[in-house]
Amino acid sequence: MILSKANLNLITKEDVIVPSANIFELPEKVLQFGTGVLLRGLPDYFIDKANKQGVFNGRVAVVKSTSGATTEFDEQDSLYTLCVRGIENGQPVSQNIISSAISRVISANDDWNAILEIAKSKDLSIIVSNTTEVGIQLVNESIDQNPPVSFPAKVLAVLHERFKALGAINSGLVIVATELIPDNGKKLGSIVLELAKFNNLGDDFILWLQNENKFCNSLVDRIVPGKPDAATLANLQDELGYTDNLLSMSEPYSLWAIEGGAKVAEALSFAKVDSGVVIAEDIEIYRELKVRLLNGTHTLSSGIAFLSGIDTVKKAMTNEQIKTYIEVLMRNEIGPAIPYQVTEEQTTAFAGTVKDRFANPSIEHLWINITFQYTMKMKIRILPLLLNHYKLFNNVPENIAFGFAAYLTFMKVANEKDGKYYGSYNGIDYLITDDSASYLNNILSSDSSDYPSAVLSDVDFWKTDLNSLPCFTQAVSEKYEAIAKIGIADALVKLNSSN
Repeated sequence: MILSKANLNLITKEDVIVPSANIFELPEKVLQFGTGVLLRGLPDYFIDKANKQGVFNGRVAVVKSTSGATTEFDEQDSLYTLCVRGIENGQPVSQNIISSAISRVISANDDWNAILEIAKSKDLSIIVSNTTEVGIQLVNESIDQNPPVSFPAKVLAVLHERFKALGAINSGLVIVATELIPDNGKKLGSIVLELAKFNNLGDDFILWLQNENKFCNSLVDRIVPGKPDAATLANLQDELGYTDNLLSMSEPYSLWAIEGGAKVAEALSFAKVDSGVVIAEDIEIYRELKVRLLNGTHTLSSGIAFLSGIDTVKKAMTNEQIKTYIEVLMRNEIGPAIPYQVTEEQTTAFAGTVKDRFANPSIEHLWINITFQYTMKMKIRILPLLLNHYKLFNNVPENIAFGFAAYLTFMKVANEKDGKYYGSYNGIDYLITDDSASYLNNILSSDSSDYPSAVLSDVDFWKTDLNSLPCFTQAVSEKYEAIAKIGIADALVKLNSSN
């Protein structure tokens, strides 16, 4: 039995949350660009939860901008199961939710006119997007194409169609971008405005575009791996009692921080049902907590765990030495050095959720994947912490220094083949997926005896003088040598015993 509207009454398992019939009569209030699992596991999750409590009372029409059919959604009446698995407040969580948030999925290439019809609806109040980082780009093009090529041009076409149909009074929309770039909403808004001028859409429309529509920055944070492997999927479907080709896994933790005021909060009324939706004039604190405590900890720990022979994050949380390193790193070094005004309570609470998420037994998060563009992550996530630590305390953050030493060890190229660089440590051979691999290999080739110092002293590379930080280069070099002589596992034991 496949999941569908007609078969809902046949689903009798008590641990499956099933939508009521009245939800299918709700109007389409949201136009969503993107069919991906993150949108289905976060914004659509919140909307579904609110609808089931009679709060938001609106569904989501989804635009599929990429090629390919919408068959999987059509066959299931756009229903899908979200299987929430993990740890929350130290306790296991297991939920099976049949989401009815999505009303239909429309192919932009095959039925653009249907999307323009939605634009004219008085029920529509929100646009949500996740078109990946490359989606929010300026392409000077006509919005009269069927459809326009770029995502911002599609948004502009929708807004212009709405303005023509409904006029300027009480017709503006709230547009929330979730793409993983800084100031995602503001960037989208600026591109849409520039395109409006390129298309000569007139002063009245441009005035309405700027004054009546709200382009909101937002931050999304939830691990939604999507469809599990074949064996896990088969077991889940046996438990559920039906087939679901759109079934998706998700961790319990969820955050959607949206920049906006009263008008935004009024439109996004689903925020009332879940503390994971935060609407505030300033969401930078949530970005800093995520980028520093979650992403920063991931980055500093990735080389240590991988070189220790531990392949996944959850396995690392069963290793007492790495677990200790992560806890001390967050509590003593990252938390106090976040370059934003946060309280100790906030950092402690967020660090607790990070540890739960790291230990999630249902998420296969590979450390080798976290090392992707390792250097860039060190520069973006860790350097601001390091510099602020010295500004506040003017001493060596020993755990961050050890993370730098592990980074340098991981990035040590053992061989090159077909333009790709490979590392090798303690019998582990691995691909180094980092744009700086060639640069670091050149330094290693020219002066291997002073490799850490040579890298850390390169002001052009780091855009700051790390040698000006008292004793930092020396501390990293010593830890690098310790890893080389006694191995990373014993070097970590030594570090932890000194904390």
